[in-house]
Amino acid sequence: MSNRVQGIVALGRGEPVTLTTIVVPDPGPGEALVRVRACGVCHTDLHYREGGISDNFPFLLGHEAAGEVVSVGPDVSDLQPGAFVVLNWRAVCGTCRACRKGKPQYCFATFNASQKMQLGDGAPLSPALGIGAFAPLTLVAAGQCTPVAPVKPEVAGLLGCGVMAGLGAALHTGSVGPGDSVAVFGCGGVGSAAIAGARLAGATVIVAVDIDDRKLEWARSFGATHTVNSRRDDPVAAIRAATGGFGADVAIEAVGRPEVLEQAFYARDLAGTVVQVGVPTPDMPFPAIPMIEFFGRGGALKPSWYGDCLPSRDFPTLIELYRQGRLDLDRFVSETIGIGDVEEAFARMGRGEVLRSVVVFD
Repeated sequence: MSNRVQGIVALGRGEPVTLTTIVVPDPGPGEALVRVRACGVCHTDLHYREGGISDNFPFLLGHEAAGEVVSVGPDVSDLQPGAFVVLNWRAVCGTCRACRKGKPQYCFATFNASQKMQLGDGAPLSPALGIGAFAPLTLVAAGQCTPVAPVKPEVAGLLGCGVMAGLGAALHTGSVGPGDSVAVFGCGGVGSAAIAGARLAGATVIVAVDIDDRKLEWARSFGATHTVNSRRDDPVAAIRAATGGFGADVAIEAVGRPEVLEQAFYARDLAGTVVQVGVPTPDMPFPAIPMIEFFGRGGALKPSWYGDCLPSRDFPTLIELYRQGRLDLDRFVSETIGIGDVEEAFARMGRGEVLRSVVVFD
């Protein structure tokens, strides 16, 4: 059997998204049908629309989502209908070389649903990050469903991508600890989450860098102790001034541009860590850093994949921190919108007016 619902689809490169009928199959082996309650509008969805991920149009957009399991495939025993879940795009396989080494957060063989969702005319859809949650129903691999304690779906879903990426960049990739100094370049949703993660980890100096004073105010609300508008001031000099002349223990690049990565490199202390969590485009080169600088400064340069998270470990923990009032996920939600408002939400995101617009389904 199958289900016909309305979903947001990108039909072609750069074209405005379309609300149209899609067909969602009932789950087969290893799959789960999920009723989506909320889904964030993430910059990655815009990358899909612009053709920056692949050319496998049409795309069913949306991936930062939470909802309830409706039904599961015949061989799924560890996921029950009715479970409240956050969807993730790292369905750990358990058998690849990373999993066998005890590092499932780097799983190299994550998987998606086998069946294809389709347009009403039968054309197969490519779901964003294997999820496709800008629709009231979606079909995913059962491993993409992470059960958590029920909370507001508009905040729970944020852990499915951007907020988890930022938190994890600080907590996991950067290993920020008590007393550390941290610099975060780019204070959108991911950068703000990195600031929140640094604060949660006990960092005492947190320097936020952006070119937008509004975002810098957001950064202060998440825990930044210092802010730098890099249109007006040299961020490297400002970060050194805030850290006793040394530089930050951890510098997090949350923009995805080579010139910003270079600033992060020079803004860290000797033996410090640079974390890149901002997503670049394929044409961007690595910054021209002299090898003697790379060697002489020591430390580490580390890309962060999904905040190096393990959904089964991290999502329930972070939801519990939210329930305890120790992690303010509500602050990330700038607005809730209807499914027909996604295109305008992309525009507001591009203008830097929101941290997250979140589609809420009735």
